[in-house]
Amino acid sequence: MEMTPYEPGTPSWVDLGSPDPVASAAFYSALFGWDAMDGGPEAGGYRMCSLGGKPVAGIGAQQQTGMRPYWTTYVSVADAAATTEKVRKAGGKVFMEPMEVIGFGHMAVFADPTGAAISVWQPLRHIGAGLVNEPGTLCWNELTTREPDLAVPFYRDVFGWGARPRQMGPVTYTEWTLGEKAVASMMPMDGNWPADLPSHWMVYFAVADTDAAAARVAELGGTVHVPPSDIPPGRFAVVTDPHEAAFSLITMNPQDG
Repeated sequence: MEMTPYEPGTPSWVDLGSPDPVASAAFYSALFGWDAMDGGPEAGGYRMCSLGGKPVAGIGAQQQTGMRPYWTTYVSVADAAATTEKVRKAGGKVFMEPMEVIGFGHMAVFADPTGAAISVWQPLRHIGAGLVNEPGTLCWNELTTREPDLAVPFYRDVFGWGARPRQMGPVTYTEWTLGEKAVASMMPMDGNWPADLPSHWMVYFAVADTDAAAARVAELGGTVHVPPSDIPPGRFAVVTDPHEAAFSLITMNPQDG
């Protein structure tokens, strides 16, 4: 699905902070068929990854040391500075004040009250992902947290999201909505999750065959943490790349994809 400008409040981009962007670009290119182009010194070596000529994700150097590499979710906004002030008023923590990224847009980085990091993107020349919901591209973003009650008012006040709960077995799964449209989700963490795993935003990439993609992750030096399993939206797996950055793979059911 090709994308035109995103409605403010919609997740629009993801990128990876890696200790070795060259190796990471090779891994994801082999897994998803991406073409990773180095933006050069002006971009600090940031790589724009594309599929079919459309931007789908970014890979850059990891800025924080002493922690695992990570995929970051960006939410499109009309005004990054105004959104940052909303973050402060809603109890979030600002990690990086709004800054312009060489004419492509303005970004800011913060954490919600549960500790999950998330970024915002005010587009100029770059709207975000130009292709989504197809194999090898972003298809979903999910907040995973032990404190869902803190997250609901925060995201309502910052992005105008509604919270629509859905029962999935014993778990109350929440869809974040913009108007009537689901734009992201929230999964509560219980005692089955590793105790040292903090709240985070999980990134899902669509694949044609979850089992084959998970096997390919292992072949390329990554690790499969949750083996391919069936859930209501489709068949998914949770994996990490060779540097231990976590992401999910999913083959959507026809009625949901």
